[in-house]
Amino acid sequence: MAEKTKTNSSVNKGGFGSKIGFVLAAAGSAVGLGNIWRFPYLAAKYGGGIFLLVYIIFAVTFGFTLMITEIAIGRRTGKSVIGAYKAVDKRFSALGLLAAAVPTLILPYYCVIGGWVTKYMVEFITVHGHTVATETYGDGSVTFFDNFISHPMQPTIFFVIYVVLNASVVMLGVQKGIEILSKFLMPVLLIIIIGISIYTLTLDGAVEGLKYYVLPNFKGFTFDQLLKTIVGAMGQLFYSMSLAMGIMITYGSYMRKEDSLEHSVRQIEIFDTLVAFLEGLIIVPAVFVFSGGSTEKLNAGPSLMFKTLPAVFDNMPAGEIIGGAFFILVTLAALTSSISLMETVTAVVMEKFKLGRVVSCLIVIAVTLALGMLSVLGYSTWSGVKIAGMQFLDFFDFITNNVMMPVLAFLTCILIGYAAKTTYVEEEVLHGEKKFKAKLLFRVMIKYVCPVCMIIILLTPFITTI
Repeated sequence: MAEKTKTNSSVNKGGFGSKIGFVLAAAGSAVGLGNIWRFPYLAAKYGGGIFLLVYIIFAVTFGFTLMITEIAIGRRTGKSVIGAYKAVDKRFSALGLLAAAVPTLILPYYCVIGGWVTKYMVEFITVHGHTVATETYGDGSVTFFDNFISHPMQPTIFFVIYVVLNASVVMLGVQKGIEILSKFLMPVLLIIIIGISIYTLTLDGAVEGLKYYVLPNFKGFTFDQLLKTIVGAMGQLFYSMSLAMGIMITYGSYMRKEDSLEHSVRQIEIFDTLVAFLEGLIIVPAVFVFSGGSTEKLNAGPSLMFKTLPAVFDNMPAGEIIGGAFFILVTLAALTSSISLMETVTAVVMEKFKLGRVVSCLIVIAVTLALGMLSVLGYSTWSGVKIAGMQFLDFFDFITNNVMMPVLAFLTCILIGYAAKTTYVEEEVLHGEKKFKAKLLFRVMIKYVCPVCMIIILLTPFITTI
């Protein structure tokens, strides 16, 4: 049964010193690589404005419910993910292990991609953007990016650099490391995003791309396309809001009791959605202009960032400067997310093995480097080795995002909706507050709507494959 005692050990293990510090750190964890490349190409793939509309609806309902649930669990228990689920209901203790496994598997390959982004940032700020956009090898079929990841030395170096950057922040602790960095980076990130998006909209032809991006056009839009758009928007919420990764439970355990939980979640939600929208505002009109209105270029998936966008920057006025600013933005956004992943895993090691922060972080670094090298070598030396037909990075991405996270979110809904009851979260939300304004929405979503959504997300890739 759910424990009735309200505890919070954030004071003992170090917590956020202010509400704004918590909000910016949590928003920073949500604003990452998934937002920057995934949100724009999904918006382009699923009808532009239609996807945007569906996403916003889900963000204020589905996303809000899961986020407030996770943060409330973290703040009420004051524990890392393993201890938190056990504290809520011992019968659901296994969820803690699953919640710890997700960031442990995501962090290594995320840092590999973070290393790639860091490499591109270095190339652009050292005025080699033209080389990145145009360089080919041999018969001209191999791009700069393909050549870069197929030779392990440089990807390994940038991967290690990126891991060290993350660890240097996490070792400083919550207030002195994560909070201070978030207070600095998030405003800088927002300024860069707004600046680039304004510049993009001044390009000739950008207005048409803007219309495609923001105006819902249901003409010729079939019911089947609408269903795919809904599933795509639901799936994107996991990337956009750092849900079912253990992050929000960990950050919630550091949150002060006197801060409004409901208001904080709304602020995180607004900040994250705004940044996702602005990132699309940078990418969609720009690619639309330089591809002659072709949405195929926007549907390029991950290669959008590493192949398509460098070519776009190379062909636009002041492209070297804009490209440099963009990849600085991407690197900063990636760091705020991967730091939250490393902190989540470090918190588990600290609590489980009763170790200090520095020693725990060193253990996490070792595990991250070992697992991450599989993804690095999977595109070079071990490119012929596949798991279920996928390269290591793709496999880790699939198993975490398409299987583990939906399962974790579904079972969390069952835990709070039926085992511990919704009052477990509601009582924590009301701590120091007179009213839980969205209580009815929360109850309906956590008990009925969210579990169904999780099942749909979980089954979609398998149905598509079949």
